[in-house]
Amino acid sequence: MGLAKCLARIEARDAAVRGWAYIDKAAAAGKGPLAGLVLGVKDVIDVAGMPTTHGSPAFLDNIAATDADCVARLRAAGAIVLGKTVTAEFATYHPGPTANPRNLAHTPGGSSSGSAAVVADGQADLALGTQTAGSVIRPASFCGTFGFNPSFGRYPLGGVLETAPSLDTLGLFGRDLAVIAAADAVLSGEDTVPPAPASLRVGLCRSPAWEDASAEMQAAFVAFADKLRAAGHVIVTRDLPPMFDGLIAAQILIHRREAAMVMGHIRQEHAAQVSPAFIAMIDAGAAESEADYQAALALQRQCKALATEVFEGVDVLLVSGATGVAPLGHAATGDPLFQRLWTALGAPCFGFPVAWQDDGLPLGLQVIGAPGLDRQLISNAGAIAALAMPREN
Repeated sequence: MGLAKCLARIEARDAAVRGWAYIDKAAAAGKGPLAGLVLGVKDVIDVAGMPTTHGSPAFLDNIAATDADCVARLRAAGAIVLGKTVTAEFATYHPGPTANPRNLAHTPGGSSSGSAAVVADGQADLALGTQTAGSVIRPASFCGTFGFNPSFGRYPLGGVLETAPSLDTLGLFGRDLAVIAAADAVLSGEDTVPPAPASLRVGLCRSPAWEDASAEMQAAFVAFADKLRAAGHVIVTRDLPPMFDGLIAAQILIHRREAAMVMGHIRQEHAAQVSPAFIAMIDAGAAESEADYQAALALQRQCKALATEVFEGVDVLLVSGATGVAPLGHAATGDPLFQRLWTALGAPCFGFPVAWQDDGLPLGLQVIGAPGLDRQLISNAGAIAALAMPREN
């Protein structure tokens, strides 16, 4: 879109959407494959000379001395680092001020709320987010934009707030698939693009959370599967191994236990400045037994070992992107239920909108690829998302 268009959009809309925590209007483009692309950076990721507040008043004066590794790579590739986007507090659950650009009365999701909102609203071409439970794919679904959460460990995490080392993943929001593919190449160093098969084998995976999806989401899932079938793709039902039934609960336990381990000092040192929700999460994690934590990690490892079986005979899995449309109000960011399992598995996920409600809110799905096959997933996602392009602003 270009810097001038993004700045004009910010001027017109930021007072309502409130997706930016900090803007550098002197930002300039460099040279490289991302030259001219406007980048927003989630405010748990360091950008030299900009505040990294982690969405908390306790860190308002925390100015980063250097770029996070991911920011340095994108800047070196020519991206315009425009500023920091609003995050839920410490990339957890207490929301910031951002509203859903599709319907301002609703949450944009979280914790990468600002990143999803500014891309969906045309205020940036690309934005960095993080996902430890569902913080990329859920807001992408709620805001009606493309979101990509790569395989665990694919992108560098130096200069990114650590919240749960066994789960933390850096992700991307993009105005189109080509932007995401270009940024992924820069961040991963892997620039080959394997072609997508003319006819994809798509596994319909309702997952253990299916009954928690709204009627509208279930209908959108079935309707899009029919659309894929009509376009010539092979549709099969894919059930997960029984062991996966416990992976959502294991992810929740690992998340809060490790959050207590790596962020417990924040809860102790800044108790008067952090939210009750953060305190409750950290305290719950600290109360988990070591035996239960190790059992959850063991289940995670066992499920990862079954990934080959899960993807045998299919190119991608099709899964709901969220429980439904973005909830009304701004006091919470919605339920990450449909992302927890895949984040724990460490599989790459691509989120995209497939249906739009009369009030402007989207319903999003996600396609999941086998861990490590991110470029193939991006290529396959192009064929799938072509049938469900985002609505223009």
